[in-house]
Amino acid sequence: MFQFKKFSIRQDKTAMKVGTDGVLLGAWAPIDNAPFSILDIGAGTGLIALMLAQRTNAEQIEALEIDSDAFEQCVENFENSQWNDRLFCFHASLDGFMEEIEDEEYDIIVSNPPFYSENVSSGDEARDKARQNNSLPFSDLIEAAALLLSEDGIFCVIIPYKEEESFTAMAGAQGLFPSKITRLRGTPETEIKRSLLAFTRNEAPDFATDELIIETARHQYTPEYIALTGEFYIKM
Repeated sequence: MFQFKKFSIRQDKTAMKVGTDGVLLGAWAPIDNAPFSILDIGAGTGLIALMLAQRTNAEQIEALEIDSDAFEQCVENFENSQWNDRLFCFHASLDGFMEEIEDEEYDIIVSNPPFYSENVSSGDEARDKARQNNSLPFSDLIEAAALLLSEDGIFCVIIPYKEEESFTAMAGAQGLFPSKITRLRGTPETEIKRSLLAFTRNEAPDFATDELIIETARHQYTPEYIALTGEFYIKM
């Protein structure tokens, strides 16, 4: 179990455990639009949805998970939280979900999508599916977000920095444009590793961009990282 300040995550059944990427996205995703409805695509343990339940008063927080074990774990984590009346997880693929819903819109859509394009096997089929983007191609994710996002909604992802330019171009082709980008470094000396991206339907040429450094040394976290995640980690 991974214990946060206001909720806990059981992760014994899931291939992908609580990680920095998910925590960063859950803490960083802009909520300025005071969302009523939120959708987490590829929810895993339900971490990001739970973080957004803590951060917002959204009445409808839904999650989507295709893997059976992860789905069961997500439901368990939702039910054990203090926001269980606002959280619901669907056991379906993105395509299946899109076929079932009618005229549904969400004010925030978040995803920590699988992003490895290399077909490398770890020997764990569930882990490979959670990591490799052939199970949820960026193009499918962006197309779904463009269809499901409300007029003033925000679509947020965390992806490898090397994919930022192509992901942004694909989003633009679907009428979604960057409103905020934060690029992540592990330490001041390392290269940029990840990009946190927020998109809206409004094209803004002067949108905000910045960088976030996580550590100055092993377990020596920067003030900026502590400020972002301090409401969640117990030891922050």
